[in-house]
Amino acid sequence: MRLTTKGRFAVTAMIDLALRQHSGPVTLSAISQRQNISLSYLEQLFGKLRRHELVDSIRGPGGGYTLARLARNITVADIIFAVDEPMDATNCGGKTDCSTGTDGRPGVCMTHELWAALNRTMVDFLDSVSLQDLVDQQRMRQLQDSGQGRTESAIKVPSSTVANADPFGRQLNDTVTM
Repeated sequence: MRLTTKGRFAVTAMIDLALRQHSGPVTLSAISQRQNISLSYLEQLFGKLRRHELVDSIRGPGGGYTLARLARNITVADIIFAVDEPMDATNCGGKTDCSTGTDGRPGVCMTHELWAALNRTMVDFLDSVSLQDLVDQQRMRQLQDSGQGRTESAIKVPSSTVANADPFGRQLNDTVTM
């Protein structure tokens, strides 16, 4: 399984939108400039995100895009699937008629169940990470980068936004030390 540019850009653009929508609709041209993503590519992605009801578009002066639901109710899996990102590690595309490794007989290859289990694990993981998790992670990074987080101090963060051994900065307890 390989996550393509389409999925990466869609997730990045959604984080950018979620970070900035509090001040009104966000234009794709602004996201394009900040994230260095082609405007025409963003238009294609946001068309799909809108059709999957993850974003709303507002036309006219002052228009742009907003999230169609709360960031905590949008998962990374929602975003990836909305832009038609394939997530399949099997050789047969998820079917049971693998073309290699079946000893010359039709059927499932010897490693089919391994790759199918990996697919389920990937989807479960991406479904467990909300857009809000990524926004919170980005805000923490911005605080650290701005120098506000350079001195060691404890910040209370709800446990739903923070988890130990998680690449998204979440912790199991409710205290984060910076």
